Amino acid sequence: MADTIYKALIVDDERLARKDLSNMLNELNGVQVIGEAEDVPSALKAIEELKPDIVFLDIQMPGQTGFDLVEQVDFPGKIIFVTAYDEFALRAFEINALDYLMKPVNKERLQKSIERIETEESPKQNSEAKLAYNDRLFTTVGSKVQFLKINTILHIHSDGDYTHVTTTSGIKGLITKTMKEWEERLPENYFCRVHRNSIINTDYIENIEKWFNYSYRVKLQGIEEPVIISRRYAKKLKNLFA
Repeated sequence: MADTIYKALIVDDERLARKDLSNMLNELNGVQVIGEAEDVPSALKAIEELKPDIVFLDIQMPGQTGFDLVEQVDFPGKIIFVTAYDEFALRAFEINALDYLMKPVNKERLQKSIERIETEESPKQNSEAKLAYNDRLFTTVGSKVQFLKINTILHIHSDGDYTHVTTTSGIKGLITKTMKEWEERLPENYFCRVHRNSIINTDYIENIEKWFNYSYRVKLQGIEEPVIISRRYAKKLKNLFA
């Protein structure tokens, strides 16, 4: 982090949520929590009086929402939405929010949000960033824009210039990412490429058995058909468990 100290305002109708976020922010270098607000009217007043650099903004609040606040205020700083609901993500990015954090907030994920202020990158622009196991990837699966939880991904299979993703939460569909992109971004201690057409989440391995021509088959939880491990990638998978 640079020497710049960013002044932060927390807007959330839940006192405990404000306290937890404030405690986490105060533990990060470069951030100073200068105030809190519990609804839109008090947030408008706080923004005018305190002039924060960042507003951590809940969406669902009694009376008026976080989006109502954005429409009413002329705020030159950065807005980071903090919410328990991911269905508002698309609208949040349409109004150029810097980031969109899901509750309960993860400290490492929070740190990434603060670092984006310096690089001026939103999650959409920061497409090459390395993903953490607890991250959520905002992407289009099939025809639906949604958050994809990285730790729920079971299997990624190549499908031409795209990839087909299967998750533990029942999400299945094509994503406009190549195998190479996934391999570069996924956390290596959880995900392993086992074939030129397949990447698996090693957390969900049930068993591995020998197959033809020195290859193997791996059975994943929640997937009926075993995944083939080619000779080329077998050693890489073994190294993960060494």
